[in-house]
Amino acid sequence: MSNKKLLILFFHPRFEDSRVNARLVEGVKQLRDITFRDMYELYPDFNINVEFEQAQLLAHDIVIWHHPFYWYNCPPLMKQWLDLVLEYGWAYGKNGNKLSGKWAMNVISSGGNFNVYQKEGRNRFTHREFLNSFDQTAHLCQMEYLPPFIVPGANKLSASEIEDYMIRYTQIVHFLMNEQIDIEKLKLVENFNQLNADQWEHQFYKMQ
Repeated sequence: MSNKKLLILFFHPRFEDSRVNARLVEGVKQLRDITFRDMYELYPDFNINVEFEQAQLLAHDIVIWHHPFYWYNCPPLMKQWLDLVLEYGWAYGKNGNKLSGKWAMNVISSGGNFNVYQKEGRNRFTHREFLNSFDQTAHLCQMEYLPPFIVPGANKLSASEIEDYMIRYTQIVHFLMNEQIDIEKLKLVENFNQLNADQWEHQFYKMQ
């Protein structure tokens, strides 16, 4: 069976100031058989080429929205991309089934740690709960929404901690592309941070 084709759409308006994302991007850009696109570099004027973006989605099986977690949401260019590219009659609605069966997930860097993203914490909701709008977007487009991967407390991480998150990110990409995954089982997980990379194959490998 051939590998799945994976597209990483990276949205960061201040990429030059982000130690964490610089290392994450450096790691995944070296991987084979993925397509990485720095969207703020490509569209500094927000003038998105809708047809080209739709063609990119059609050419890939998995899309990763990689972005900082701004005000419990995404940067403005990503919102613009969602609004324009996922058109009615193409991605959803009547005859809108072009993305049916594809997978989507968020990879986010967050200023807050997990302890502030919980019911009893300052932000009252988990990261996963705040990402429900992306889950619903994927659902409306007949896509499978995967557990997010979160880099919490991003502004305070040491170089070694950042390296660990980069390694984990590349492991996730390899896992998604190469394994026969039981998607229904995987969707029950809160986030990829909870998974032990050494056990992924045993927990989520689809038996033949």
